[in-house]
Amino acid sequence: MDDNIQEIESRVALWRALIQGEQKSWVLFEHGTCLILMQPEADLAAQARQIMAAWGPVQVGTPSADFNVIALPDPPGGWVVTGHHPDMLNYVAPGDGSGPRPPDLVVGLIGRGSRDQDAQGLRIVHIEDKRFKG
Repeated sequence: MDDNIQEIESRVALWRALIQGEQKSWVLFEHGTCLILMQPEADLAAQARQIMAAWGPVQVGTPSADFNVIALPDPPGGWVVTGHHPDMLNYVAPGDGSGPRPPDLVVGLIGRGSRDQDAQGLRIVHIEDKRFKG
């Protein structure tokens, strides 16, 4: 199996485990940003790209550059990095930073950087559509 496909499947499994609420639809971008769509529209991909284009880019000195780091218990360990959009999340795995326990600043910069890359590319790798079909 292709390494990229395995990596995407691993990220999808991680977000399925982390996201609380069976009814939440979400979209995963190429560099790992997970966007939960609390009010899903007809076209989830278009909605997610629009939100990511507006809220994803990082501009230093603005709220878009702010972040919080939430440590996760084992398993899976690692951290979730949040930003100025409450439903836009990035996961940073143990070992992604420098050393066994990198400072929150390093973890936050890694997560924020991934979000910024996703805002530039807008490439979706997975859509989890949890809307009830009638």
